[in-house]
Amino acid sequence: LDGKEPKMNEQQAQEVMMAFLAEQQQKAQAKMAEDAKTNLEKGEAFLKENAAKEGVKTTASGLQYQVKTEGSGPQPKADEIVTVEYEGRLIDGSVFDSSKQHGNEPVTFPLNQVIPGWTEGLQLMKEGAKYRFFIPANLAYGQIGSGDAIEPNSTLIFDVELIEIAAK
Repeated sequence: LDGKEPKMNEQQAQEVMMAFLAEQQQKAQAKMAEDAKTNLEKGEAFLKENAAKEGVKTTASGLQYQVKTEGSGPQPKADEIVTVEYEGRLIDGSVFDSSKQHGNEPVTFPLNQVIPGWTEGLQLMKEGAKYRFFIPANLAYGQIGSGDAIEPNSTLIFDVELIEIAAK
């Protein structure tokens, strides 16, 4: 700007920027991989200890659940639409999502359009039931995670009340 010759031409500056961005991306990927490994180990240890607790049942897929209140209505199928109230937590107890955060109203969704742990778990319930799900990473968001709140390979805990199954 002061009339002197720049130390780099535009192409050289572009190359330096691209190298810097590539290095930063590599660092971010390495951190994500390390976080995924750590979270998986913590989740597996949590689930192993949790499986021994009274009232906790484990399905063939590895989903763990605990019946809080048994329901008396019908059980949903994977292709049905359900209405639920829920609260989702990480294994450290921090809440990352809740039906209360969505207008303090129950939420309705197709059961086959949620994480596999929910699809499987809700099919175990009858209308009116309240369960706690302990969902391993492979039945949740896996190595990708979800947004800032759910890191890669996070084990999730959900308290879920099945309010109703929508009529077809």
